[in-house]
Amino acid sequence: MNIRPFEIDTDFDIIKDWITDERTHAMWSANRMVYPLERANLQQVLAEMHDKFGDKSFVAVKDDGSVAGFFCYSLNNDSKEGMLKFIVVDPQCRGKGIAEEMIKLALADAFDNPDTDAVQLNVFSENIRAKKFYEKIGFRERRTAENAFAYKDESWDRCNMVI
Repeated sequence: MNIRPFEIDTDFDIIKDWITDERTHAMWSANRMVYPLERANLQQVLAEMHDKFGDKSFVAVKDDGSVAGFFCYSLNNDSKEGMLKFIVVDPQCRGKGIAEEMIKLALADAFDNPDTDAVQLNVFSENIRAKKFYEKIGFRERRTAENAFAYKDESWDRCNMVI
């Protein structure tokens, strides 16, 4: 597997249907993007995230050339912390070690930069499977913001994790 920059023209049609329900989409994007995912909206949000935080978008590509994952990454030069966002894996690849390999490659790239002291991410506490996955990789809970996000009649805590 390798990581390469996300290309909206070729990769959007591959990733657009990976999240098939509104609640999962909210957990993934914190409603920063419309559901169902639309090309123009994703492109706009990614451009805004790049302008505001320096986010770059990537895809994980398996050895057979198929795209298996997507994430964004930025480095805050002041805090020397990287930030992973919008992590998602093709549903056909889940449970096969693809996400772990993708995140480990992303972390290796992040820590190749001598200015990176840590990498963080946020996950909603209600996303138990994702939180356990990040803990397995080595992320540790740093802080939790209670009732940080509202989805319909639910209120979700946002857990900040760091490695």
